[in-house]
Amino acid sequence: MRVNRRLMLQAAGVAVALPMLIATAASAAPLRIAAIVQSLNTEYNVLWADAAKEHPALADGTATLTILDGRQDVLTQSNLFDTAITEKYDAIIFIPVDIDAGNEPLERARKAGIPVFGSNTVVSKTELYDAYINSNDVEAGEMLAKAVIDKAGDDAKIVILEGMIGQSAQVQRFQGIQNVLAGKPNVTVLGQNTANWSRAEAITLMENFLTANGDQIKGVLAENDEMAVGAIEGIRNYGLAPGSVPVAGVDGIKDALEAVKRGDQLMSILQDAKGQSQGAIDLALNKLIDGYKPRAAVWDANGGSLAWNEGKEQHYYVPWLAVTSANVDHVLSAH
Repeated sequence: MRVNRRLMLQAAGVAVALPMLIATAASAAPLRIAAIVQSLNTEYNVLWADAAKEHPALADGTATLTILDGRQDVLTQSNLFDTAITEKYDAIIFIPVDIDAGNEPLERARKAGIPVFGSNTVVSKTELYDAYINSNDVEAGEMLAKAVIDKAGDDAKIVILEGMIGQSAQVQRFQGIQNVLAGKPNVTVLGQNTANWSRAEAITLMENFLTANGDQIKGVLAENDEMAVGAIEGIRNYGLAPGSVPVAGVDGIKDALEAVKRGDQLMSILQDAKGQSQGAIDLALNKLIDGYKPRAAVWDANGGSLAWNEGKEQHYYVPWLAVTSANVDHVLSAH
């Protein structure tokens, strides 16, 4: 459903001729958006959802937003698509659990006439989206690998903590890591395994890496900050001082930023949850409302750095921010 609010207001002004249309315009129901996220047990998804709920279009009644928890399970997400289709939502925002498994439910929504907008992680068939907004995960992998290797040395022995296998962030961040390692032939990967984005699993995995390799490990590449913080705890549990082994992660969650401030974590790559979530809502409303003006702060139209270009692009990249000891206080003050 696409709404031309300008025409509705013009029609409403013809009070004598069209009294019924006036009433219709005045009582137009809010557009209904469903956001199907990966899991509300992860801090980034919670940050994403909280930021989305603060979009100005929700406050003024232009739209409503329902957050649906995928519980890190592809079948649950598929069933939530059925729910959104049955309940005839006007648009869906999708953060898929799996890069391939998310294609089929997205196709079902499109066949039902419901536009779908990507945010954060993506499906492999990105052409199915009406539009999507995320950050370049290959670039994030490159950034964290360079930071750790620059600190640990070009002949360092490192370990890699991967996210849930098959998610686009895991696939693309690992590609970025591989891009850097290809140019660093003397760097040795002593261990590589998934901790499924989980802090608890990362503690155990890091302890196992240390038990097998001891103080040979000179750097840790964690594909997200939950695992980075877990790796730091594993280092502490093993009896080493946090900060003695360089650790970098991605997302900019508060605990990671505090670890950067303490010197326990080398770097956190801040992922703009507000830009991605509110940007996705703007893309959905731009599809549904003629003449829509974006309202998220991320867009250049509102003083941000991301070019809106009248909402005509299919893909938008929100920039990363490398958080180090040099800028962590400023980032924390705005967190």
